[in-house]
Amino acid sequence: MQKHIPALVLFVGLITLAVCLGAAAEPLIPTSPGKFWTLITQTTPYKNWSHWPGYPGKYPGKSPHGAYLELYANDVAIQAAKQGRNMPDGAILVKENYGRDQKTLLSITPMAKVKGYNPDAGDWFWAKYSTDGKVEAAGKVDSCINCHRSGKDYRFTKPR
Repeated sequence: MQKHIPALVLFVGLITLAVCLGAAAEPLIPTSPGKFWTLITQTTPYKNWSHWPGYPGKYPGKSPHGAYLELYANDVAIQAAKQGRNMPDGAILVKENYGRDQKTLLSITPMAKVKGYNPDAGDWFWAKYSTDGKVEAAGKVDSCINCHRSGKDYRFTKPR
């Protein structure tokens, strides 16, 4: 039995490593508004992400968002968009909402796909922040859900 102990320890170690690596590879999206803001502005700043495919900068928007919008997406969302798929768990889209002058940032409105968070509304977590990160709305936001319900996978912007 003693000569099998090193093999057992190695086996348990490898299993533990595999579980840890698997867990690390899965995106962890916090649904706490403050933690989510920290995620998209400090941990993995959205300004370092790519723009949504076909939308390289500001484009005309409409109410309730700004007159002009700029749309960023994390790698999970970009890959799904390029493949024409619905957004998977871990996908995050961040929309900057600008005024008519295209310079005045009015608010930041992200949405994140969180498996099991809200199955009745596509599992999206919604938020609206002021430019300094103050939470104006977050979570299962009825106005977001009711408007976006008519979009494909609760989205209107398709890759171009």
